[in-house]
Amino acid sequence: MFTRLRSDIETIFERDPAAKSRWEVLTCYPGLHALVLHRLAHALWGLGFWWLGRFISHLSRFMTGIEIHPAAVIGERVFFDHAMGVVVGETAQIGDGCTIYQGVTLGGTSLYKGVKRHPTLGANVVVGAGAKVLGGFVVGDGAKIGSNAVVTKPVPAGATAIGNPARVILPDDTSFAGPSSSLSPTTSLTASPSPGLAHLEQTPSPSSAMAQEQGSQNPLTEGPSPGFSAYGVTQADDPVMQSFKELSELSQAQSARIAALEQTLEDLLKRQTLQERR
Repeated sequence: MFTRLRSDIETIFERDPAAKSRWEVLTCYPGLHALVLHRLAHALWGLGFWWLGRFISHLSRFMTGIEIHPAAVIGERVFFDHAMGVVVGETAQIGDGCTIYQGVTLGGTSLYKGVKRHPTLGANVVVGAGAKVLGGFVVGDGAKIGSNAVVTKPVPAGATAIGNPARVILPDDTSFAGPSSSLSPTTSLTASPSPGLAHLEQTPSPSSAMAQEQGSQNPLTEGPSPGFSAYGVTQADDPVMQSFKELSELSQAQSARIAALEQTLEDLLKRQTLQERR
């Protein structure tokens, strides 16, 4: 028991940069308290002391703000960060190394007794703040659920689910890297030193340059990013914002081309005027 408690404390101390000491984690982290009380309630539930297990779960909810049914199965090194308002249903299963933020619901979509009604989270799953995972399906190992997502279908291992209703972004899906991946380099006009002429200079679009600069930092093109991903979000989680960003960059590039063209026409008019005066 103490070995598992020590492992829980180390897990929280490693993942939460706000943790100043292990004593602080032990005494001031409701996620840890909820886990300890749940293990007691779960053990009593398994021995057939259903009311007592349920009562301890109720006390835990009162003390920590986290409601975990005593029948739920929770693995090792699970971190409930902040976790106020978290609800974990009766048939839910949480794998080793998962991280669950505040306001998360692992709920069901049916009222039939004796059936699997709540989700199963694989190992190292991150569920962002306010997310709702509803149904008796599996969220694969290493998957991420974005903040406020509403997930009602299985999520493959390593994928990211975002939005309401949630859409799944696979680890090798490059379609959300932005429209720049399919765009040809933009052509910019610069004023030519010779009269009446302009030369074309092929330059990559700003978004393409940005993508090349990021390189392996893109978790969707290079696989799952190493380390801990807070709140289950990645650089390409929001395709709408990515589209707006691409449109803004293309608009700036077009404005630069138009300004260069206007400058070139102005120079041509000046030269033509000088020639007519001569």
